[in-house]
Amino acid sequence: MATPSDTAAPPGTQTLARGIAVVNAVARGCTRLRDISAETGVGRSTTHRLLQLLLATGYLRQHDDGAYALGPALIELGYQALQENPVTGVGAPVLRALAERVHDTVHLAIEDRGQVLYLDKIPGTRGAVMRSQIGHRMPLTRTGIGKALLLDSPGRWSEQFLAERPAGAEHGLERDVLTAEAFVQVMEASAGRGVTFDLEENEPGILCVAAPVRDTSGAIVAAISVTATRPYMPPERLETLTPVVREAAARISAALGWRPR
Repeated sequence: MATPSDTAAPPGTQTLARGIAVVNAVARGCTRLRDISAETGVGRSTTHRLLQLLLATGYLRQHDDGAYALGPALIELGYQALQENPVTGVGAPVLRALAERVHDTVHLAIEDRGQVLYLDKIPGTRGAVMRSQIGHRMPLTRTGIGKALLLDSPGRWSEQFLAERPAGAEHGLERDVLTAEAFVQVMEASAGRGVTFDLEENEPGILCVAAPVRDTSGAIVAAISVTATRPYMPPERLETLTPVVREAAARISAALGWRPR
């Protein structure tokens, strides 16, 4: 019987891995052949051939000045992947109803590779502009929606918090918990309530209330949030929105097959 050590890798695996590495390098901001080659560790001649293939297939494009950028094929695939996620379709009408009710920005997100990944965003009607965008990523422990995604994972709370601390934050940040132990206490209280808060920890002047979305097994598969600027989110409104956001998340969960015990 073949073992993992003596089973040959599928033909073309190395080329595929290198092509993916090139695309990821461009996504991280490497726009020149030299930089892409250095970032991936792939020789320049091989990198050049991969770039030509990726250009021909639409996965990359090239500006007039020769700089590389992500191509239209990735936009198409990304949109398709977004639409095929069941929580996106199921959650859309609930999010619209929630946005109409609260007049603030509403988000839907999942965890992807240890980060928040936004799947949907309905801007509020109060004129505030927030940096969150569909397809963008944010830290888990510094966003309300990220904390909601972590509610069932107490074993990760401390380590994730420390990993996401900004550089130079050893002495704590304004409006931020100071230690991993304090963050764990916040998460324990949030788990008991079924909602989490962002108290300007990720973006100055921005606060939110978030709640997890569960599937038929009861596992957290997504989260939603209501976000507003400080004038529209005083402490009493955080409390008022808590049952509203929790109920909206429960409606999406129910549509995914979740039934509370």
